[in-house]
Amino acid sequence: MTLRRTLLICSAAALAASALPAVAQDWPERPVRILVSFPPGGSSDLVARLLAEHLGERLGQPFIVENRPGAGGTVAALALKDAAADGHTFMLSNLTPFGIAPTLFPDAGYDPVEDFTHVSYIGGVHLGLFAGAELEIDTLDALIARAQAEPGMLDYGTSGVGSWGHIVSARFGALSGTEMEHIPYQGSGPMRLDLQAGVIGLAFDAVPQNLPLVAEGVAIPLAVSAPQRLDTLPDVPTFREAGLDLIAENWLGFSAPAGLDPAIAAQLDETLTDIMTASEITAQFDNWGIVRVPMDGAAFAAFVADQYSAWAPMVEAAR
Repeated sequence: MTLRRTLLICSAAALAASALPAVAQDWPERPVRILVSFPPGGSSDLVARLLAEHLGERLGQPFIVENRPGAGGTVAALALKDAAADGHTFMLSNLTPFGIAPTLFPDAGYDPVEDFTHVSYIGGVHLGLFAGAELEIDTLDALIARAQAEPGMLDYGTSGVGSWGHIVSARFGALSGTEMEHIPYQGSGPMRLDLQAGVIGLAFDAVPQNLPLVAEGVAIPLAVSAPQRLDTLPDVPTFREAGLDLIAENWLGFSAPAGLDPAIAAQLDETLTDIMTASEITAQFDNWGIVRVPMDGAAFAAFVADQYSAWAPMVEAAR
């Protein structure tokens, strides 16, 4: 092979290699939206804002959190589905709109797998059953005994109809033989304010955002939905320890409209993975009780499909 031919081949290969990531190299071209399906103050919102700051620093454009609560997360999911698949609109996806709502609301208007590009898995959080201090109940057994003795007299909040707290609370009622009044909120932030003020007596909510209330003595954790006790609440039993077969995890991820350029998806996944290995982020995730398992985009898409199928029976039972 002549030197000239060798140089031509090498030049062509270099051009081809540089062309492959060209779309990703030009991205993002303007500010990027991150849709959140709950109001400010919940675990999805906290994680979205933390990651948005670091993504903006890494990628040179602002990542702006846009809260779009309502209808079991379907408002945000539909907004994502209808957005342009150009890499400038994502969603901090989670269990409620992608694993619960499509079963609870058959006319939700989207397929949780086919209508989206699931880009990157962030991590998972577990749920706790919290009692307000004014209720003067500090164990799960005491709560069950009182709820059984006073059917319908106790009330509890969740972050909304169709939320994972709603589904888990229905499962708890069936397993424990209790009947309590459900007060659905539009997000966990308003619910926690009412728990703190004594407006509601109980709350089924993600553990991370309730840790400050626990530290202040405002909320009493009675049980958690993890398979084993959490490092953040080591003295709090699991539901299983109380004889209730109840395990639930709310996963968090980054999702985009269907048709996102694979180069952009790969770059975002790589950037997020790099961010989440930084000691500052891992420490914050540990404080919040967020458990991360490495998972690429293809595995995450399969995970979303599996979660949708796995939650369907519990959702049907809660309808």
